[in-house]
Amino acid sequence: MAVYPAVRPLVVAALLAFGLAACQDGGIGGPSTRHLTPIPTQTLSLMQTKGMQQADPILIRAYKKEAEMEVWKKGTNGQYALLKTFPICRWSGQLGPKTKQGDRQAPEGFYTITPGQMNPNSSYFLSFDTGYPNAYDRANGHTGNYIMVHGTCSSAGCFAMTDASISEIYAIAREAFSGGQRSFQFQSYPFRMTAMNMAKYRNDPNAPFWRNIKEGSDYFEALREEPRVGLCGSKYVFGGADAAAGSCTPKVETLVAEKRARDNQEIAELVAKGTPATRVVYQDGDQNPVFRSQKPTAFASLGSSAQELPYDETVFGRHHLGDVSRPETLAAGPQEIEVDAKGKPMMTAAIDAPIPTKAAAAALAKPNGKVVPGKPAPRTLMAKQPDSAADTKLADAAKPADPARPTRIAVADADGDPSAYQKLLGSLLKKEAPVPATPATDAATAEPVKLAHTAQVKGQAAPHAARKDAVAPKATKTAKAETGKAETAKSDKTP
Repeated sequence: MAVYPAVRPLVVAALLAFGLAACQDGGIGGPSTRHLTPIPTQTLSLMQTKGMQQADPILIRAYKKEAEMEVWKKGTNGQYALLKTFPICRWSGQLGPKTKQGDRQAPEGFYTITPGQMNPNSSYFLSFDTGYPNAYDRANGHTGNYIMVHGTCSSAGCFAMTDASISEIYAIAREAFSGGQRSFQFQSYPFRMTAMNMAKYRNDPNAPFWRNIKEGSDYFEALREEPRVGLCGSKYVFGGADAAAGSCTPKVETLVAEKRARDNQEIAELVAKGTPATRVVYQDGDQNPVFRSQKPTAFASLGSSAQELPYDETVFGRHHLGDVSRPETLAAGPQEIEVDAKGKPMMTAAIDAPIPTKAAAAALAKPNGKVVPGKPAPRTLMAKQPDSAADTKLADAAKPADPARPTRIAVADADGDPSAYQKLLGSLLKKEAPVPATPATDAATAEPVKLAHTAQVKGQAAPHAARKDAVAPKATKTAKAETGKAETAKSDKTP
């Protein structure tokens, strides 16, 4: 159907309204004055204490794992300082970037917010569009749109705040735009980009992407300046004007380079000390602990009960949150799973006594527990094998382990068992019964037991052989009698 030029703008406007409806439900049905709510008096006093003005430019940073959103303000010296931290009421999906329409993922990366992305008539009280997909997302084939920061504590890929929080954030942004700021940067991270977190999540499938966006985080934290963002192929580049122009080797400021070097050194030390590589799995996102019924015992960002919350937990605890999205998925909380270098899960099991390895069983079957030289111990499914040349290690392998200590069992040949990760995560997410052992596992674990039993039978048979000569005449007669009976019985059954 042809669309006449005069009608085309109306059609575009109608399609835009329909698209917004997917996240914003078409607005509240009429003009609202919510967007004109002034900045709270307490926040204005906080600005004054920190030497900030209402019209000063802003920058916002969000952290999914800690469920916190920070508002920063730019001072007269050109550097940003933290104004206030708000707890995120709800985010959905898992840690990691949004990649396709309908995946319930909240985006991660660097986005630009203009006045045109502020929605004063949102069905979710107030909102602003994050700007997803940006140039990076489009270069990597990511799909989806209209991902918001809004109120009403309900998320299907958005960052949901309380109505009071989004009202305050909206007012702070409005005043910054009124003061002449043309756009502000929205930085979204999976977690705080500390050396500890980078060491823990080093084997996560999203780790390469996280190392990329950490470069932008390092720039901001070292200089307290907004990083210019560009694109080199399908990767972010950060820095000054050269980065914004798309240079693949932008200039790195000295302070930024020093911070990266310190972090890399700390990460290497943490890994060398044995910090396990883990992955965090959610049923469907999370929320800040301040909104849960139980009193939070730790500052979500730092994990220490000695730290003071940057927001009043009694105030946020009193909020009526309305219809929180998928509340049943919040009850279990996140599950942290140890993974190997390929990102595959390491399975742990607490057992009363370990099943002996084949080498240990073979040692028990030989006189004096010795192993025949030149024959290496066969490999089993256990993560670590004993040295067949060391008797002391064989003895240790035969000893029962401490039942209180979980025994880590690596999945044998991770490439040959691609369903291992699905099995483990399925039991965690769906609360299903543990996956039963496979026939291959049963055979591998039963074999050592069979060998040990054979050794015990041989050991018991030796005394009987020594007494055989003493009772040979009687035994011979008995054997002949039994043989005769057997032949008779056989002839009776033969047709």
